[in-house]
Amino acid sequence: MTGFASATGAHGAFRWSMDVRSVNGRGLDLRLRVPDWVNGLEAAFRKSIGAIVTRGSVTLSLRLSREDEGGSLVLNTDRLQSVLEAVRGIEAEAKERGVSLAHNSATDILSVKGVLEVSAAEDDTAELMALLLENAEPMLAAFDDMRRSEGRALAQILSDQLTEIETLVCQAGDLAAARLDETAANLRRNLERVLEAANEIDEQRVAQELAMIAVKMDVTEELDRTRAHVAAARELIGQGGPVGRKLDFLMQEFNREANTLCSKSQNTELTQIGLALKAAIDQMREQVQNVE
Repeated sequence: MTGFASATGAHGAFRWSMDVRSVNGRGLDLRLRVPDWVNGLEAAFRKSIGAIVTRGSVTLSLRLSREDEGGSLVLNTDRLQSVLEAVRGIEAEAKERGVSLAHNSATDILSVKGVLEVSAAEDDTAELMALLLENAEPMLAAFDDMRRSEGRALAQILSDQLTEIETLVCQAGDLAAARLDETAANLRRNLERVLEAANEIDEQRVAQELAMIAVKMDVTEELDRTRAHVAAARELIGQGGPVGRKLDFLMQEFNREANTLCSKSQNTELTQIGLALKAAIDQMREQVQNVE
């Protein structure tokens, strides 16, 4: 399912804008672009999105800015120690190789990312996260409404395609029934030719061969299974919820029956119906990829 929604907000010195969008996907792929210094925010967003989406590629982007830095500067001693050790190692290696390096100033060390940080009170971060999640609620609701609206439209499209498949199956059934007499007459003529040409013949073997030919030409089972698949697909669409995976599997079964119908038809008109059935199934399969 595809969907999009956005929101903006502000509190104190903080300003933010966020959006969420989704495209079709075989599984659930959540991609969140949120500030990592707001503890627990990503996990909270994942939980909120996971409650309404089970399939698709979803991206949530949050752009958060602060008008004044506020807080105090804090020295990350662990990071500083790592940087100093790296500097000493580089200087020792350079000296051993006779390479002259410029002296590092404190400003150079502080400019390394992560050495100097802006502190943020834990209470402020927790309050900010609560505000962001609250602001995201109507955005996620609008996002879900858009996806549900698309789902209702897809349900109608799939229902129409199932009706087309059902019509073709009925036509194939009528044609298969109408050709029974013709098929029996052809088998009798062929049998008479064989009996006339052969001096000795095993009647039991002939009966077995005729039975095998009749089975290979009978498409009743394929048509019955296709009707059952149509009923199952209608039931899945009617029950709502995430049924995309089940429909996707069902389309494979539809296609298998259509292929068998074409291979067993031995009749131009029935083959044409089988090909039309394959085309309708393929169109439906493409739409099913959009269903969650």
